[in-house]
Amino acid sequence: MAHPLMFDESDPLLHRIRDLALDLPGAREKVSHGHPAFFTTKVFAYYGGTIAVDGEHVSHTQSLVIHPDADEARALLQDPRCYRPAYLGPSGWVGLDLDEETNWDEVAELLETSFRETAGRRLIAQLDAR
Repeated sequence: MAHPLMFDESDPLLHRIRDLALDLPGAREKVSHGHPAFFTTKVFAYYGGTIAVDGEHVSHTQSLVIHPDADEARALLQDPRCYRPAYLGPSGWVGLDLDEETNWDEVAELLETSFRETAGRRLIAQLDAR
């Protein structure tokens, strides 16, 4: 059974994330579990996530879910904008809520960090050569 789409294609925040993520070497997009997922051979970011609250899933539809290194994940989780997403959180993924106040330079850095955690050496070399 396919997951229902859990995003709005006209969402301007999704378009900003898409532009940043797809600018990374070899990056592509697919829909995974109802959310846009950005990947090379492995997923490095999702747009949208959920958390479990009292046995129910609460959506964070306008958020970026990334896989930073362990030290950065601990630091990010101290930020009130961040959350540990359901299912992915135990594997080191972190969600960042987005809004009109979002610092897009920070988002670009987080996407790059997550990309570096998942991409192969060839793609990282291409990124470093820019």
